[in-house]
Amino acid sequence: MNELLAQLEAILAIASEPVDEVDLAAALETPLGQVKAALETLKNEYEEQTPRPRGYRLRHVGGGWRLYSAPAYAPVVGKFITRGRRARLSRASLETLAVIAYRQPCSRSQIAQIRGVAVDSVVRTLLAHELIEEAGEAPSGAVLYRTTSLFLEQMGMNSLDELPPLSPFMPQSEDLDNMLAAMEDHDE
Repeated sequence: MNELLAQLEAILAIASEPVDEVDLAAALETPLGQVKAALETLKNEYEEQTPRPRGYRLRHVGGGWRLYSAPAYAPVVGKFITRGRRARLSRASLETLAVIAYRQPCSRSQIAQIRGVAVDSVVRTLLAHELIEEAGEAPSGAVLYRTTSLFLEQMGMNSLDELPPLSPFMPQSEDLDNMLAAMEDHDE
């Protein structure tokens, strides 16, 4: 079992995206049940932090398993990543990404209406970072956008159901739906 745990750690340490249990079992030529049990063992060991505190956690997100830094060390990791560098996404990009995540699929005009500013360059930036993608067309012909699996992975989520609830100060969903429907009618 210790050898299997070490092999899994070695693979997970170099994985750039979540790794599926079936792929791990195939690569290690080990029964799927043993791989699942070993992954749970590693996850529990990292969470228990014995014999010493661990700087990482093993999480099942985005359809697979991946190592993530421990939340307790977020400030240190954040300093290291941003040391001498600008943040990758601007506030405008993050706001636009939030609108898309909660209202998807939605068009640029819908996003602009909610944010109150033009969003063309911000949408291009999010497309370039592969955090959003085209999701078809509205009846008006406007391109619709949705978040990608990379977005879920970067957020540490398996599905959009894990998004935190919107603030109680936001209009109710029906109000937002009516507002967006009115915008679609206006676009046509």
